Amino acid sequence: MAAAEILNAFVQHAEIRLRRIYPEEQVKYILKRIVAELDWAQNPAAEELVCRLWDERDVILISYGDSVCADGQSPLQSLSSFLEQHLTELVSIVHLLPFFPYSSDDGFAVIDYRQVNPELGDWPQIAALNRHFDLMVDLVINHVSSQHHWFQQFLRNEKPGRHYFITPPDDADLIQVVRPRQSELLTEVETDAGPAKVWTTFSADQVDVDFSNPEVLLEYIRILLFYLQQGARLIRLDAVAFLWKEWGTACLNLPQTHEIVKLLRDLIGVVAPKSVLLTETNLPYHQNLSYFGDSDEAHMIYQFSLAPLLLHGLYRGTSQYLCDWARTHCSAPPGCTFLNFTASHDGVGMRPLEGLLPQGEVDLLLQGMEKFGGLVSYKRNADGSKSPYEINIGYFDALKGTWLGDDCWQIARFLLAQTLMMGLRGIPAIYIHSLLATPNYHAGVLQTGRARTINRRRLQYSELAELLADEHSDQAIVFNELRRRLSIRRQQPAFHPDGRQEVLHLGEHLFGFWRYSLDGRQRIFAAHNLTDQQRNLYLDGALDGQFSGRWVGLLTGEVVTSQRTVIELPPYHVLWLAEEKI
Repeated sequence: MAAAEILNAFVQHAEIRLRRIYPEEQVKYILKRIVAELDWAQNPAAEELVCRLWDERDVILISYGDSVCADGQSPLQSLSSFLEQHLTELVSIVHLLPFFPYSSDDGFAVIDYRQVNPELGDWPQIAALNRHFDLMVDLVINHVSSQHHWFQQFLRNEKPGRHYFITPPDDADLIQVVRPRQSELLTEVETDAGPAKVWTTFSADQVDVDFSNPEVLLEYIRILLFYLQQGARLIRLDAVAFLWKEWGTACLNLPQTHEIVKLLRDLIGVVAPKSVLLTETNLPYHQNLSYFGDSDEAHMIYQFSLAPLLLHGLYRGTSQYLCDWARTHCSAPPGCTFLNFTASHDGVGMRPLEGLLPQGEVDLLLQGMEKFGGLVSYKRNADGSKSPYEINIGYFDALKGTWLGDDCWQIARFLLAQTLMMGLRGIPAIYIHSLLATPNYHAGVLQTGRARTINRRRLQYSELAELLADEHSDQAIVFNELRRRLSIRRQQPAFHPDGRQEVLHLGEHLFGFWRYSLDGRQRIFAAHNLTDQQRNLYLDGALDGQFSGRWVGLLTGEVVTSQRTVIELPPYHVLWLAEEKI
């Protein structure tokens, strides 16, 4: 397909999407402005449109720009040094959490989308990191800092910012609006035109922008194109589900929001076909899945239900709910995939458990996590009540015991959680504090007054190096073993994100699945003992082979023949069996 044809196809798709978002009389103008913004882009050749987006070698590391700090270096230099020293051959993508000037929420109240926070470093240091790793960048698309120049223009009643924010009329029906926080939905401010109430979904310092104004859409398209110019290969749309507001609705997952995500994917397909669009929608699983569209929306979505279901399974020693979910909700449509994770910079979301776990089990899990040092954050419901929104806890400490209390299996239980996540269909993402087995940071919570700080510690390079040099420390044991397992995983074609997955029934205490390579030449049998007792795995002919009939444990080295009928799995043991070729 010639470059002109590619552009024409984009224009046709974009016009259809814009008609579903904006009034007819605005569509031609908006489309003309979007096409004008594409002048910088080199139109891709036809062969570039069929390219590798992901494969089994892909692993994402999630980190703040200042998660690792050292004297005499900027935080970005320190982080780059640490990653280059330890993870160059194990991680392919770094999700660098917002590294822009900000006023609150550890980066998610952006003051300037185009500048690097000077306390972290500069654009050349971002580029240096990008030379070794693909880069995932956040497009914080729902709101800006109250210090952003757009909002300052709003306060001064100046263009263009005075038209960029949402001020509902006094009689607007807002009773159904879904809230992820307990703060007020509307924040009163003084402007040069008089008092106003602006929409603030997340906090008074994070002011929602008004996408019903097409100039706002154009602003964010320019920002997106800028990030692509700076080398970003993955774009994460933060809090995108809240984007479009309409009185009398929940103001969540509205059709216009989906059309905007589709438009951005179309745009990326023209200017950067090797790039990936990821949506962050911490919602019940069926709502989250809707952001795949018909394989025409997000390339990738978070597998939000995995973290709390896996945590519950290991806390209670049962695979029942995890297995039921995995058998029915782990299939992505063609051209799409999941981002699998157990922990991130945020807490363990509770909304993704809705409809998957009985309330009694949810309550037991919450109580247990509080005993392990966790905190529970709540959201406000439409009827004025509150309900759990997330558990704020380091995932390592979340697994220090079971419903029976603390025990000696924390490291084994934690390694099982990370390894199970690595094996599932999708792309694994590991938070830097999971990789380093960082414990709960209660001192930080006391300093900031924010529950999420419990999992956002800034580590000193010298202290970290000392911990990793001590082969008996929890951090060294976990770090070295996860690096070993990541290395093994990246060499297995059966772990391609698009490879077929078949979840098995192995009884209440075991969780297992088959993974298959795209060419059918490799299959891996994965089994996990979710309890602190030895369990028997009954094979019942499952390992009848097409090659040698000899199976090798990729993680542990044991050899199993197809004639074997039972395998004894020690507590929290993980088995990855691959058939030997003749």
